[in-house]
Amino acid sequence: MATIEECRTALDKLSDNMASAEGDVRAAVAMDRSVSCHITDLDVTFAGRLTGGRIEVHETFPGPPRARAQIRLAMTGDDLLALVDGELHFARAWGSGRVRLEAGLRDLFHLRKLL
Repeated sequence: MATIEECRTALDKLSDNMASAEGDVRAAVAMDRSVSCHITDLDVTFAGRLTGGRIEVHETFPGPPRARAQIRLAMTGDDLLALVDGELHFARAWGSGRVRLEAGLRDLFHLRKLL
């Protein structure tokens, strides 16, 4: 089972990957939105903003998200690590229910470029 520290490192790595992306991926993450990522097996939430092509985590707290972020993710810690390391394909994980992504229709339209 992944630790909270490993999950935080994975989110930092994901942020770095997004910041260095080009083309459609860069356009998809060029939004300013609140974001939450609930790690279900650890019952911890990372909350922050997607801004400037990066995810900035502002707080980490126990339990589910306290406020409704504009982009909401939920998954196990191991799945987060596998996604960031390229061992798990996001679209397949989302389609099978291993990863939950909730957002407004407009945001989903932008984020589909990541798939």
